[in-house]
Amino acid sequence: MNRLVLPSAQERAEGWRTPGQDAGWRNPFINRYLLTLLVRKELRVRYRGSALGMAWSYVKPAVQFAVFYVALGLFLQLEKGVHNYAVYLFSGIVVINLFGETFGNCTRAITSNDSLVRKIYLPSELFPYSSMIVALIHFIPQLVVLAAGALLVGWRPGPANLAAICLGMLILVIFTLGLGMLTAALNAAFRDIENFVDMIVMVLTWTSPIMYKITMVQNVLGDSWLFWLYSANPITVVVELFHYGFWQVTSGVTFPPEEALLYSQIHGIWWVGLLLALVTFVVGNLVFERTKREFAQSL
Repeated sequence: MNRLVLPSAQERAEGWRTPGQDAGWRNPFINRYLLTLLVRKELRVRYRGSALGMAWSYVKPAVQFAVFYVALGLFLQLEKGVHNYAVYLFSGIVVINLFGETFGNCTRAITSNDSLVRKIYLPSELFPYSSMIVALIHFIPQLVVLAAGALLVGWRPGPANLAAICLGMLILVIFTLGLGMLTAALNAAFRDIENFVDMIVMVLTWTSPIMYKITMVQNVLGDSWLFWLYSANPITVVVELFHYGFWQVTSGVTFPPEEALLYSQIHGIWWVGLLLALVTFVVGNLVFERTKREFAQSL
């Protein structure tokens, strides 16, 4: 009678693995070639039959910016209270667009690739990671437009401003990928999760200081714990880091002492946003790791 022979310690050290086991969260870094193929596949599928193709990366945020600027900046006259309001607004829009696309795409990463998940073995982590990379590819043109627009109104960033932008990107990617891994695992079993994700993105779009200054939130909540809880939200942290990196160093932007102190305090709690992002990433990966062997049956 044949017996199952497991790899020895030496064989495992040489790259042998017991069937059904993989490298977990390290899979996307180990299987970079497969990850590249999935990114290319997702881009081809998305723009198949499209006349504009990647130009949609410019068109959609441009229309979104125009609607918000006219409705809020001109009709509600928010522009009068925020110097260089266009840069302020677009700095927040690019953040929420990257968050929304990454979060939504990662949530649907398993269900939209159900044929691959059910028929062949691929490390499941590759699917949400490829969705995140595609969102970053779409984000780059928006970032270029933002930088170009900021330069036109006197953007002169220093090392601290550039560091804030990089830190904001890091927090946003870690936080959103962690959320996406969590919802991707849940969405494989419960399709209602997609609807919750769309609502979360909508709520965060309007409750984050994207279209209005965070001082307006403080005027309503005061210095209560609710305000600081609001300020510690990773999306709020990232938006304010982008404002610091792009908007606050454009020409003509000045603050009274009390407002300058508030911004200094908010920027000082960036570590809270990073910590929450890391916790979300760990929890999302743990849930994904525990449920990924059931994806094929759930689909």
